[in-house]
Amino acid sequence: MIEITTDRLCEGEVLHAFPAGQRYTPLPTVLFYHGFASSKTVYSYFAVALAQVGFRVVMPDAPEHGARFNGDAAGRSQRFWPILHGNLAEYPALRDALFAANLVEEGRLAVGGASMGGMTALGIMGRHAEVRCVASLMGSGYYSSLAKTLFPPPEAFDSVLAPLAPYEAGRQLENLADRPLFLWHGEADDVVPAVESFRLQHALAREELNKNLTCVWEAGVKHRITPLALESATRFFTAHL
Repeated sequence: MIEITTDRLCEGEVLHAFPAGQRYTPLPTVLFYHGFASSKTVYSYFAVALAQVGFRVVMPDAPEHGARFNGDAAGRSQRFWPILHGNLAEYPALRDALFAANLVEEGRLAVGGASMGGMTALGIMGRHAEVRCVASLMGSGYYSSLAKTLFPPPEAFDSVLAPLAPYEAGRQLENLADRPLFLWHGEADDVVPAVESFRLQHALAREELNKNLTCVWEAGVKHRITPLALESATRFFTAHL
C-alpha cells in the first residue's frame, strides 16, 4: 500500500507519495518533473508506480503550472524556455529541503521527468553531481537547437536561451555519463522529435561515454507516455537507486 499527500516544500505545493506508514522514514527518493501545460497531478501515475516499489516520490509544479497556474495559457505558451529555466533554478532549494527534513536515505536522490520534465532532469544531471541517477522520457538536452522549432521565443532568441546555455547537453557530456542515465522516446514523437534523444545517445557513444546509458525506443509512438515507458523507468530506478 502507498500514501499520497499534498505538502508544502520550499514555499510551494508538491505531490508527495511514499509506502504506507513511511512518510517520515528516510527513503530512496525520486524528484519527478511533469511536462509543459500539464501538472504534478496529471503525472501522478509516476508517483504511484514508484511508491509501490518502495520509493519516496516528490513532484513539484513547474512555474505557471498546476497550483501555480495564473490562467494565462496563451502567455504561458510564449514562456516555455523561461519556465524550463525556472525548474532548473528551483531545484537546489527543493533538494536542500528534502535533505534538511531527513527524507532521503543515505544520499539516494534521483531525478526524472517527461517532456519538459525530461529536459529538466537532463539539465539537473549535468550540473548537480549529488544526483545518483536520472531518467529522461521524451526529453532533450539540446535546448538552443530545439528552440528553433519548439516554442521559439517570439523575440530576443539569444537572450531568452542564454540562461540555459550552461545546462546544454553538449557542454555536459562527461557529467551525463558518470552516473546511470535512462532515455526513453517514442520514435514517432510529433512534439519533441525522437532524434533529440538519439542525438544524445550518439554523442555519448562517439566519446565512449555510454557505459552507464540505458535506452528504450518505441516504434510508432507519438508524444505520450506508454505502459512500457512507465515500467522501464520504474525498473531503471529500482536497479540504480
